[in-house]
Amino acid sequence: NLPGLAYEQGVTVAATPNDDERMALTQGIVQLLDHWGATAEGQVAILALPAGTRPGAMRQFRKNTPFPDDHQVLERIEHLLGIADALRTAHPRNANMDAIWMNRPNRLFDQRTPLVVMIEDGLEGVVAVRAHLDCAYAWQPSTPKDS
Repeated sequence: NLPGLAYEQGVTVAATPNDDERMALTQGIVQLLDHWGATAEGQVAILALPAGTRPGAMRQFRKNTPFPDDHQVLERIEHLLGIADALRTAHPRNANMDAIWMNRPNRLFDQRTPLVVMIEDGLEGVVAVRAHLDCAYAWQPSTPKDS
């Protein structure tokens, strides 16, 4: 079973999930980040977990503690699910290709890996990786600022 568990179970980030949904979402995201090869410290950074969250806290998230109900964390999760979905669409027959792609240097990111971009560049990096993979997400009609 791929780490896109939260997506497959129909858990949405836009609605306020109940405790069971939050736990399934948390475990699915941790599985996804583990699969991509993110360290515990990298996972804390990618998810923008609250200040003071130690990398060791990822053990609790794996077991029985849902991620905090925090807008920044939920926004990151939404993007991570979009990235996972785009990678599954791009490589439907190879469940490991997403981890390979996330750890391969990329010209678009100045030869940094997409995983490093998400860790080092914060939300901007997560959005850049998603926009690179998901043309539907990257295309947004321009709206005039004066109206």
